[in-house]
Amino acid sequence: MQTQTLTVQLAERSYPIHFSHVPEALKADIDALRAAGRSIRVISDARVLHAHPDYLLQAGFEDSEILSLPAGETTKSVEFFSQCLSFLASASANRDCALFAFGGGVIGDLTGYVAASYLRGIDFYQIPTTLLSMVDSSVGGKTGINLPEGKNLVGAFWQPKAVYIDTALLASLPAREFAAGMGEVIKYGMLADLELFNDLVALDGLDAHSPELPAIVRRCCAIKAQVVADDEKETAAAGGRALLNLGHTFAHAIENVAGYGQYLHGEAVAIGLSLATQLSVELGQIPHSDILRAERVIQQFELPTRLSQALPISALMTAMQRDKKNRSGRLRFVTMTALGTAVTSDGIDSALIEKLWRDAGAE
Repeated sequence: MQTQTLTVQLAERSYPIHFSHVPEALKADIDALRAAGRSIRVISDARVLHAHPDYLLQAGFEDSEILSLPAGETTKSVEFFSQCLSFLASASANRDCALFAFGGGVIGDLTGYVAASYLRGIDFYQIPTTLLSMVDSSVGGKTGINLPEGKNLVGAFWQPKAVYIDTALLASLPAREFAAGMGEVIKYGMLADLELFNDLVALDGLDAHSPELPAIVRRCCAIKAQVVADDEKETAAAGGRALLNLGHTFAHAIENVAGYGQYLHGEAVAIGLSLATQLSVELGQIPHSDILRAERVIQQFELPTRLSQALPISALMTAMQRDKKNRSGRLRFVTMTALGTAVTSDGIDSALIEKLWRDAGAE
């Protein structure tokens, strides 16, 4: 597969996203880092290393130290953040260290925050291994960890030096995790690309071997790259990078209240997309028929539109109060004025949000 490159254009720290067979694309870059005298270290998880035992060797990492962490959302924590810092410090890593994240969104977010923090900032590179991390979390420079009080409450904006995407890595991904990644893919269609949304509707299934998949991944990355280029640190008064959080105000509350790991992130996002669509209808922004269109494509990829357990509405509302998009103590949501066009909406009555939670199976 010939390498294709998309550049995330930023005022500072622009970087490439390489779409290719990673070992071939990466080896030249690894050799160049070594030739420049850079030390190379990798953070991954046990499940990824078991699924791809030879991948890093093929890419030229044979002499690199690798830290293997437990798989799962609970790894994105203060405890493992500290362990990663010690991994670097105990080896006397300096600012010439090149740190690679080889894994899904948890590993990428954690490694990025470690890179942003260690010695006040070292270079890091993303090698995403899940669909969700390929289309979303590996691009854009949002890094961080969770607290018991909420998701992504601690973190930093720290852009990678490069992202290497190889959809062949998805062949070993469990079906549930692949479906969860589709939650983020659907999100892009709903917030910025009606044509993508309609293409997903027209698909008769999609899996890691589907010929359409590489182009869909590139399309999602292109959308995110443009949004990030326009509003890198989410400072726009309205719209901007916050639009990438369509469905996420609901999703993060679900993950926090249910307990991290009960729902995969993309599953919570799918429920959040359904709720965001219903909220858009309640606000008079889109017709009721769009609920059916949105839920049909979500269910088409075997994702939920309702809670599988009756979570307490009071706890969900409390979790939403900690959402990073909120302004002046008021809840802020991403809604749609049409499928494919998202906006930020403020000042929404909490009673309406409680009703939506109740309709989704909360109590």
